Amino acid sequence: MEINLKATTILGYKKNGVAVIGGDGQVTFGHTVLKGNATKIRTLYNGKILAGFAGSTADAFILFDMFENNLQNRKGDLVKSVIDFGKAWRKDKYLRRLEAMMIVLNPEHIFILSGNGDVVEPEDGELAAIGSGGNYALSAARALTKHSKLSPEEIVKESLSIAADICIYTNHNIKILKIEGQK
Repeated sequence: MEINLKATTILGYKKNGVAVIGGDGQVTFGHTVLKGNATKIRTLYNGKILAGFAGSTADAFILFDMFENNLQNRKGDLVKSVIDFGKAWRKDKYLRRLEAMMIVLNPEHIFILSGNGDVVEPEDGELAAIGSGGNYALSAARALTKHSKLSPEEIVKESLSIAADICIYTNHNIKILKIEGQK
C-alpha cells in the first residue's frame, strides 16, 4: 500500500495583487492517519510562485521538480510554464501514470494541473481547490469572499478550517503561504 495524499485539502486564492495558498497536514496510509504535520505547499521560482499538491507524495515531488524546471526555462512566466508542463505531462507515458494534482499561482494567475495533463484556470479566476476536502474548502471560500471582509490569507485559513471540520481526511494543522505582487 502506498502513502497517498489524495486525502488532503489544498486551497489557492488570488485577489487584488495577493496570492495565498494553504494546505492541511494530514497524511493517510490506507484508512489510518500516518502523519499530521506534513507540508504540501511551497514557494517556487525564488518565492514568486506558490504551489500545493494532492496525490502520491513521490509523484508530487517529481512534478514539483519538473514544474520548477519549466519555470526556470520560461524565466518565471507562469502561463507559458503551465502550458509547457501540460504538454510534457500528456506526451510522456511515465508522467501520465503519476497520481498527483497541483495548484500553482502568483498574484496574476491561478491554475489547477490535473493528473492527466490538463491545465485548468478556475472559472472565477480567483479560487482553486484540490484534494478530498477541496470542495468543502472551495464552498467555504466562495461564501467568505462574497459575505465577509476577511483578507485573502484569513479566507484561506478559515475555509481550510471549515473543511477540516467536515472532511475526515483533512486536519486542522493548516499551513499558509502568501506572496504579494509588485506595488
